Amino acid sequence: MNAQFLVWLAGAMTIFISGATASRAYIATSNILVLVLSLTLYCIGNLMMVRLMREGGLGLAISASAIVQLIVVNIIAVAVFGERLSTPQLAGVGLGVLAMALMMFPLQGKV
Repeated sequence: MNAQFLVWLAGAMTIFISGATASRAYIATSNILVLVLSLTLYCIGNLMMVRLMREGGLGLAISASAIVQLIVVNIIAVAVFGERLSTPQLAGVGLGVLAMALMMFPLQGKV
């Protein structure tokens, strides 16, 4: 993963996390405008993912995106919405962190 890939990944994740937070806010408020905002953010995030797939390959882009979202969404769920994870769920998040660390090792895959 090069620096440009990481910058685009951070941008896409910011958009996706904003969309997820707006989705959760929609559940609490039932305001249709919040739902429209959420869907718009998800569309923008997916368009950004196209560039990431082109740059890093499908497997790396989708895997990195899923793991970053897993971690950040759980932090927001606990910190903002007061949700709690069980021990097996925390172990799953930990495995996601381990998976991300292993994906960061440079190998002979598509760069």
